Amino acid sequence: MRDGRAAVPGPPGIDADRVGEWLASHVERLTGPVAFGLVSGGRSNLTYRVTDAAGAGYALRRPPMGGVLETAHDMGREWRFISAMAGTDVPVAQPLAFCDDAAVTGAPFYVMGFVDGIVLADRDAAERLSPEAKKNACESLVRVLVALHAIDPHEAGLGDMVRRTGFAERQLRRWRHQAHESGAAYLPLLDEVHDLLAARIPPQGTGIVHGDYRAGNLAFGPDGTVLAVFDWELATSGDALADLGYLLSTWQEPDDPAGAAPRGPTTVPGFASREALAERYARLSGRDVSDLPYWVAFAQWRSSCIGAGVQARYLAGHMADDGYLAEARERASLGVELAEKARAGLRAQEIR
Repeated sequence: MRDGRAAVPGPPGIDADRVGEWLASHVERLTGPVAFGLVSGGRSNLTYRVTDAAGAGYALRRPPMGGVLETAHDMGREWRFISAMAGTDVPVAQPLAFCDDAAVTGAPFYVMGFVDGIVLADRDAAERLSPEAKKNACESLVRVLVALHAIDPHEAGLGDMVRRTGFAERQLRRWRHQAHESGAAYLPLLDEVHDLLAARIPPQGTGIVHGDYRAGNLAFGPDGTVLAVFDWELATSGDALADLGYLLSTWQEPDDPAGAAPRGPTTVPGFASREALAERYARLSGRDVSDLPYWVAFAQWRSSCIGAGVQARYLAGHMADDGYLAEARERASLGVELAEKARAGLRAQEIR
């Protein structure tokens, strides 16, 4: 470190001395030495909390330590999106510094401010919110999503990210390929749903799509206001309803039948229904949401493909041990359930 003191040894994926030196040289007002701790919850890229000698907190993101999938885990892409969102009506952690030199710790990484909010990762977190805060959280997360979809990617400096080919077509190719690379045991089912989705692609718009917009990727204040949107790894250009469909596919209700997924935070009484969220989005955005059932099925299939890749990375030892390994071994049943839900939803649309 710059002051001659040794850095505290870092967790897997972090060369504490080299990263500490880099941070001291590139992050204004950071005081060495620094300590690192792995933040649990992320299943794709790795997130660490960085605490400097003055007690200030930062967050550092880097790719997995192996098993990096083609076109995935792009730190530069995440950095560009959060940098573009800073100062807009979409709250993000303050972007501080980007390192594209893999020699520092084995991969590119970026550093941002640490947002100390309530992340709705489980029911315990949800129970920390008052009834009024739960209501406000539902309103706030929809309001932020509408704000994101109102941003012109060209005006935000992301014009080169806009793809001319259709979002759904690109995504279907990408996730089918990566599911096959992961070797999921239920590939025939994923392929069947892929073909159903490919045959029913609705007309698409083009805007900024977060790609992983859900309650567990947002930090909320005590009053329920969204303080920051995290995990921009999957951000791209595409149809706005893809984000809304994904949000609804992850949004559980108290009366939902038991399934492979544990009962999540939104099963705690006081949160809005999926229907109410969709209606609020349609009202605030002015968008036609009649194709939403397609995008919900699309999100379920995509989540099943992504889950297969996550499981493969954990079982191969490419992710730092955050306590998820044992659970990862049991998640194949959730992947099958999601793909079956997508198939049932598409077939129901066919009957109408």
